[in-house]
Amino acid sequence: MNFTMSSGVLVIELNLIVTTTLACLLLMLGYSVRQRIAVFERFCFPAPVLGGFIFALLSLLLEVTNLATFKLDTTLQAPLMLAFFTTVGLGGSLALIKRGGKALIIYLLICWAVAVLQNGFGVSLATLLSLEPLLGVAAGSVSLVGGHGTSAAFGPLMEERGVQGAYVVAIASATFGLIIGSLTGGPLANWLIRKNQLKIETASGGYNVSYEEIVATRQAGEQVTSRECLKTFTLTGVLMLFGIVLIDVINLLGIKNLVIPTYLAALIGAILMRNLNDWRPLIKINSRVVDLISNISLGMFLTMAMMSLKIWELAGLALPLVIILVMQVLLLMAITIWVLFPALGRDYDAAVMCASMMGHGLGATPNAMANMGAVGERYQLHSEKAFLIVPLCGAVLIDVVSIPCIVLFINLFAPGG
Repeated sequence: MNFTMSSGVLVIELNLIVTTTLACLLLMLGYSVRQRIAVFERFCFPAPVLGGFIFALLSLLLEVTNLATFKLDTTLQAPLMLAFFTTVGLGGSLALIKRGGKALIIYLLICWAVAVLQNGFGVSLATLLSLEPLLGVAAGSVSLVGGHGTSAAFGPLMEERGVQGAYVVAIASATFGLIIGSLTGGPLANWLIRKNQLKIETASGGYNVSYEEIVATRQAGEQVTSRECLKTFTLTGVLMLFGIVLIDVINLLGIKNLVIPTYLAALIGAILMRNLNDWRPLIKINSRVVDLISNISLGMFLTMAMMSLKIWELAGLALPLVIILVMQVLLLMAITIWVLFPALGRDYDAAVMCASMMGHGLGATPNAMANMGAVGERYQLHSEKAFLIVPLCGAVLIDVVSIPCIVLFINLFAPGG
């Protein structure tokens, strides 16, 4: 740690070890706060967001009072982010689509369409409000379909392309989405059920295995040993290196205005590797260790990202941002009611999946699961079909299109692009 004075303000400089240790403590604090305060548990707030946001509020208080400012060493944030997106790719087995059949394909295609439309709609609204177009992307699928993790990854990238405040807008939009996604999903499904006088019955044929049971079956017999961890760490590292080398090659080509983040290349490489390995097994991928790496890397990366949040940059963007987000909610509601519900067959299962779409289309997959659980409790019937399809799409397969789509929009609408 180092303490200096700059323009009469105390600068508290935290080195790598202090910053990383503080991130660990804040992450643990986030889990404790969520466990103790019911509203955070209800809205499925991520523990890294809670812990990191506490530090961000402290930074805001010190900033506005001109008492002190923090300077963090977040060197580990980039490799942690790269590791997380690599593990996302390792989980992207396209063979899982077969387990959901036609309904999964329909739901997934609409998820992909939502990811594209949120960005296009956001860009249009931002332009009408005389904002940088990329702020509309930050309040689009980056934060809504993507959530806090994707916001923390792409916010800094957009700021590097000259869009000030994109990071704060993305994080604020993701928080808004978590809350609204949880509040709207259940009531919307209930309205669809009552309005259409749906029979309270669910399809069980072919859907009597939940996503959790699929994961449990896949992980059966897998052990978390030092050797398994080393093997999976090495595989993750190789795929991360693949992403770095691929981006270096692309940069050597010198394509004007084309920016591809390293984590996208690593994610694509991991998806290719996973599906080639499913087709011709070369290495046994330990799902338990992959999940372990994913959870730890995401938790630490997101905590560090939230610690660096400069809330005061949001002041001048508050009203336009609220307008964009409200319109995004109305857009998703329209797609859910008039596209998704009819496409899935206008039955009870379809209504339950409409509740889930509001959850992860604005917030995150845990919100979607909570929404579906609430509908199931209300009508005393859980949709096995929905509980299989939604996690596969919302937590695994949606990123196959949504993340490349975000990169495309950044390259199209960046200042000077």
